[in-house]
Amino acid sequence: MSNTNSTPKTQSPQETQDSHDSDTHDTVRNERNENAADGRRPTPMEVLRQARAQLTELTGLVPETVSSFEQTEDGWSVEVEVLELTRVPDTMSLMASYQVELDPEGQLTGYRRVRRYERGRADARGGR
Repeated sequence: MSNTNSTPKTQSPQETQDSHDSDTHDTVRNERNENAADGRRPTPMEVLRQARAQLTELTGLVPETVSSFEQTEDGWSVEVEVLELTRVPDTMSLMASYQVELDPEGQLTGYRRVRRYERGRADARGGR
């Protein structure tokens, strides 16, 4: 009879993702607190991390990539690609682009889905 008490617990992919999301949220909160304490503005990388974490928290969708990022007069504007619906084969999965607006400190002020598409489709917008 084997002793299974000493073997490490394996995590399902969802548990691993949940653990990663929790770590990301903790990092974002710590960065926010540090920035507020020393009175400085967040760096662009901190803003990107905050945008991704806040969008995930609000929608439950995990960003796969950031396709655009720019500073605006009112703060920051980020376009994020997320997986909305998994299908088989993977090239038929539904993706979406979300426009995320943040204030100068990196706090999300609004978001909206600007398009939805199949993962395997080429982008035909604007002739690009």
